[in-house]
Amino acid sequence: MEGVDYLADERKKAEFDVDEMKIIWAGSRHHFQLSDRISKLVANDPGFSKEGRTMLPRKELFKSTLRKAAYGWKRIIELRLTEEEATVLRRYVDEPAFTDLHWGMFIPAIKGQGTDEQQKKWLPLAQKMQLIGCYAQTELGHGSNVQGLETTATFDPQTDEFVIHSPTLTSSKWWPGGLGKVSTHAVVYARLITDGKDYGINGFIVQLRSLEDHKPLPGVTVGDIGMKFGNGAYNSMDNGVLRFDHVRIPRDQMLMRASQVTKEGKYVQSDVPRQLLYGTMVYVRQTIVADASLAMSRAVCIATRYSAVRRQFGSQNGGQETQVIDYKTQQNRLFPLLASAYAFRFVGEWLKWLYTDVTQRLQANDFSTLPEAHACTAGLKSLTTSATADGIEECRKLCGGHGYLCSSGLPELFAVYVPACTYEGDNVVLQLQVARFLMKTVSQLGTGKKPVGTTSYMGRIEYLMQCRSDVKQATEWMKPSAIVEAYEARAARMSVACAKRLSKFDNQEEGFAELAADLVEAAVAHCQLIVVSKFVEKLQQDIPGKGVKQQLEVLCGIYSLYLLHKHQGDFLGTGYITSKQASLANDQLRALYSKLRPNAISLVDAFNYTDHYLGSILGRYDGNVYPKLYEAAWKDPLNDSDVADGFHEYVRPLLKQQLRTARL
Repeated sequence: MEGVDYLADERKKAEFDVDEMKIIWAGSRHHFQLSDRISKLVANDPGFSKEGRTMLPRKELFKSTLRKAAYGWKRIIELRLTEEEATVLRRYVDEPAFTDLHWGMFIPAIKGQGTDEQQKKWLPLAQKMQLIGCYAQTELGHGSNVQGLETTATFDPQTDEFVIHSPTLTSSKWWPGGLGKVSTHAVVYARLITDGKDYGINGFIVQLRSLEDHKPLPGVTVGDIGMKFGNGAYNSMDNGVLRFDHVRIPRDQMLMRASQVTKEGKYVQSDVPRQLLYGTMVYVRQTIVADASLAMSRAVCIATRYSAVRRQFGSQNGGQETQVIDYKTQQNRLFPLLASAYAFRFVGEWLKWLYTDVTQRLQANDFSTLPEAHACTAGLKSLTTSATADGIEECRKLCGGHGYLCSSGLPELFAVYVPACTYEGDNVVLQLQVARFLMKTVSQLGTGKKPVGTTSYMGRIEYLMQCRSDVKQATEWMKPSAIVEAYEARAARMSVACAKRLSKFDNQEEGFAELAADLVEAAVAHCQLIVVSKFVEKLQQDIPGKGVKQQLEVLCGIYSLYLLHKHQGDFLGTGYITSKQASLANDQLRALYSKLRPNAISLVDAFNYTDHYLGSILGRYDGNVYPKLYEAAWKDPLNDSDVADGFHEYVRPLLKQQLRTARL
């Protein structure tokens, strides 16, 4: 029935102030009001409808995305939205489009790597969308290894120009979003060659298409790389391939904030330290972690609501069957994902602070925290995106067979999200970078150099190497000091064990290659410690609202104890806890599931997602799932007629046995 809230009884069970939790999830009252207003504006505008998106052929899907992007820009102008409001609007339109790369990569690259004059020239054009840009770094043959890129930019002092060239097939730019069909310009990363010498990778602003008829310019070969995983999903994006045949650009289109080439062809480092460029990387990775909490929370919202709607088995004397959410096996799979969504949200908030702190330090020429910030953002990008991709798939399974329907929203959410595990750094490669930093930190412990930031716990290495947990009963695992010390001891001992094994190799690089799998595990332990400790720090803040802090304590307990249980081999193997203490942790975890159960629906309501944004029949706010699934089935194009196209041609002869027998 329309207008009935089938989850009303669940919502009455809440033991906390849901409105206050919404503000905590949003980060502030300002952010809550902003996202609430914009998400409803998008949801109520038929111009942003997602109806039938997963059924559209590629060309129609792409055209529809272009229409939505243009319509979104029109609304931004008409409503005079600020840059912050416009960003929120694009997020809630919820369709990968060329605009993501224009605003999210092209403009930040010019801001981060362009001189003041270059910014004055290019940014106004980009911000008015009088040109559309993308970020052309990845090539067919090289992704993670940026130093291995093959595209060249050779300076010609005769004409004061750079010659951009793709010398091999594998040097073709491959994957940049927005490149395939839309972008007029790109920031192209290429090997800077002047006076016969290769100075490594630099960014160059290159026009790709005519601003009159949009045709590729002479020497530019450009197109789309083809269909990608999933229905709808990332197929609305024109990921592209790009080749250059000696394309000339003016010298001043080299991004020159960190280094320049003079008219005479001399390569000059500027006063601006190269490290400043890392600020952009910290920013991009921070947004990826924030996106992980968004994607995880959407999947968890769908799975939690549907788990409360769905009933299966357990009927007594003809009464109602048991809600699936009441089964402990469902809780053990679902509730840690709900806790992860909150944990990633809070570590994402902390990364915003870190980005601001790093930027201020860089401007004051203080680079002391940069290696740690670089390692920390790399590790958290890897940890949160891997866990979220796995979490979305787990949520699909938690919804049973119906989770496999496109109308559940989960297949498309998974297909859209999963590339995050490989873009902006492959997740395993990133953890190896973290491991290098940890090995360096361990090696410097005896030198008097104090570990900083998220590695400061290493300063207490002697204590952490020999301490033991003093937990004697299950509830003691809820003490923040008990849980944080367990994670610190595990991370420290795993790093030290790797460092000891490495020291036995004459050649460090050989050792690193041989021990790579162990090093990744040590890096993951370090990153999980960061997430747990930032959740604990959040709980030490003044948190308003009835019962809100208590719910966050339950979520923090579930996140940290579930991971302790999952990785108990590490905790037991490093000798910090006994098998009895591991068992007590599991007892406490089960107790926390029971505490969370009555609040589960309200905790996902606190995400404040509209039905439009969720895009899921299973995750509808009102829980009216079955009639809507039935209704949606009849909208499939296959149901336009009772007799399918092709039936008379292929199936009817079978039924009537009119197939001609082939002559042998």
